[in-house]
Amino acid sequence: MKKTDLFIFDVNTLVSAFLVGSFKNNDAFRRALQIGFVITTHKVKKELAEVFVREKFDQYISLEERISILSFLETQIIELAEPDERIFVCRDEKDNKYLDIAVHYRASCIITGDKDLLVLRPFKNIPILSASDFLKIF
Repeated sequence: MKKTDLFIFDVNTLVSAFLVGSFKNNDAFRRALQIGFVITTHKVKKELAEVFVREKFDQYISLEERISILSFLETQIIELAEPDERIFVCRDEKDNKYLDIAVHYRASCIITGDKDLLVLRPFKNIPILSASDFLKIF
């Protein structure tokens, strides 16, 4: 492993890591930052921000705290250009964006709990891992 490793987290994993208290997901995110870089695109960052401010998360954490977490994530996640080529293999079409990013930027892995992505593992030699598996490997 080298500090040039690139990691992708799906939105649900980040929500779980920072809003609903999944220690494994949070640990995986922090580990990824220690050994490499977490990358995404503007579209995914926009989706993350939209999800973070949903009222349903008020029961877990205040809006002010969620906005603070988004500010933190803004400084930690590197936003890259949208890939030109699109991949259409995931049974949940909205998850293809993670494959697009991973393939285009040759990511070290995708970290997710989404079964629609996990069933594809590995995809074009890119591991798709749960947070627990990521922590075991990295």
